Amino acid sequence: MADNIGVIFDCDGTLVDSMGAWHDVDRTLAAEAGIEITEADADAITTMSLPEASAYLHEQCGLGNSSEEVLGMIFERMRAFYANEVEARPGALEFVRALHEQGVPMAVASSTPADMLAICVERCGFAPYMKAVVSVDDLQTSKREPAIYDHARSFLGTDRAHTWGFEDAAYALDTLRGAGYRAGAIYDNDISGTREELIERADFLLSSWEDLDSDEFLAKADA
Repeated sequence: MADNIGVIFDCDGTLVDSMGAWHDVDRTLAAEAGIEITEADADAITTMSLPEASAYLHEQCGLGNSSEEVLGMIFERMRAFYANEVEARPGALEFVRALHEQGVPMAVASSTPADMLAICVERCGFAPYMKAVVSVDDLQTSKREPAIYDHARSFLGTDRAHTWGFEDAAYALDTLRGAGYRAGAIYDNDISGTREELIERADFLLSSWEDLDSDEFLAKADA
């Protein structure tokens, strides 16, 4: 049993293997419209909420007739992906299940829209182990601010100093650490954060959930 420790997981790129689909959907939709997305565009979009990204794709890249239309195009593609294709990252479900068995309260906090997030967490088997599954859309915010983590933590009964956030994105780790949370990083791809960028911002870095068991994590958490 772990006393006074809570864990908040990001979803995409952290618990599930989905960032490739998110990164490809912008380029795929743009390519279908004959528009090229530059690396600078991709870097800018990475830290944006979906409405922000849709507005950027329309206003800066010329995709679609409106930002609302772009958002609808993205949602249509990604809903199908979450319903039919998304899978948990290797070892993630086993790690979550082990923490649950040791009494660690957990939540998911994600930038993914709430309806897609619920489908994803259920499909990949995480739902029974989570006290809450929350989206930035619930608060009309982004992970550039700690409100989403505080909201998720409110379901755990833990304070910031004893709550861990696991993320694959460098900017989200900055938010966690800046707000006084403990932070674990898991590498997914260089767009979200290089290994060097992640380790600079986290208490430790994982390449895979298979590299960390629950007892080892709880020993780190108590240190």
